Amino acid sequence: MKVCFRVSTIVILGFLILVVGCGERTEDDLDEMTKLLRAVPSPGSEIFPDSSITITFDKDPQTVQVNIGVVETSGINTVISGPFPIGKLELKLTWTDGERSLKYTVVSTDTDAIEPEPLPDPEPEPIPPDGMVLIPEGDFEMGSDDVDADPDEQPVHTVFLDAFYIDENEITNAQFKEFILANPEWQKNKIDEKFANANYLFDWNGNNYPEEEGEHPVRYVSWYAAMAYAVWVDKRLPTESEWEKASRGGLKGRKYPWGNQINGTRANYGRNIGHTTPVGKYPPNDYGVYDTSGNVWEWCLDAFEANFYANSPRKNPVAGGDSIEDIVNNFENIQSNRGIRGSGWNGNAEWGRCANRFGNTPDFAGIGALGFRCVQDVE
Repeated sequence: MKVCFRVSTIVILGFLILVVGCGERTEDDLDEMTKLLRAVPSPGSEIFPDSSITITFDKDPQTVQVNIGVVETSGINTVISGPFPIGKLELKLTWTDGERSLKYTVVSTDTDAIEPEPLPDPEPEPIPPDGMVLIPEGDFEMGSDDVDADPDEQPVHTVFLDAFYIDENEITNAQFKEFILANPEWQKNKIDEKFANANYLFDWNGNNYPEEEGEHPVRYVSWYAAMAYAVWVDKRLPTESEWEKASRGGLKGRKYPWGNQINGTRANYGRNIGHTTPVGKYPPNDYGVYDTSGNVWEWCLDAFEANFYANSPRKNPVAGGDSIEDIVNNFENIQSNRGIRGSGWNGNAEWGRCANRFGNTPDFAGIGALGFRCVQDVE
């Protein structure tokens, strides 16, 4: 198992050659793949030879091609018209960054007329709570197999997550002070020693955070204290998969929340500043999430298991075999190592990658750069 906050830094020599293919988007323009939302009539239906099939995408698919029929595209809608041959029909669609097969049965016009299915009214997008952003449901590629990847980041695997909300920013000193004033048992001089080691709120003077650092992320926080805060605000900590999806901002196969390179204009890392900075100082990723690389490391909900990716469930994985509800309801009795993500102001560039993982005991309060942010389920 990898030990958190190792001193030595592996220096990777060489240059990566980025081959840009014809028609490929630039890194800043890269977005999630265009998805096929619905087809009317729905696949599996019976249609007439002269029927039309309406395809709706989540965004403009650019060029759409089919193996049979005539294509007319207008915005996110594409109409494929016959004539289609009688019998089983497999309609193969390809567009700029996707493909899909739709199967129908083409029947003679002598049969009863087929009523087209009405288009369903789109469901309204959930409104995130104040200070949070929506991470949409769907697949993403978790882990890394690039030259900087560690064994516990492999293999790269597809994970489906339900939609969830995540805090735009890391929890600040000012927010954490409200929590400990309302819950004295989590104050620096009153916390049970089983819930935090001697570094807990190390830079605080009693119940007061360092002067003029109210908007800096709270640091020197144990997993137990982070969990207690999250429960207090009716939230929870993110699983590692939720954290990584939110950190990637919709980009696929990139090292950092914004692309493959890192510098001091993107994140607070490598002791460039020498201390934490106020949350939200650096640009957010495409989901609107700030500081998932640098500033402070962030606790995750589930257990840290170095080999978890080899057997990870495809949908909503939680390491350690516990359900999210079991962890939240029983967090004070948990003793196994918990995941830590994102690196801090004193971490190196490699540690700030989206896929990079560490773990430590839940009473560990860090060495100057360990905080957290919260998530909330979408009802």
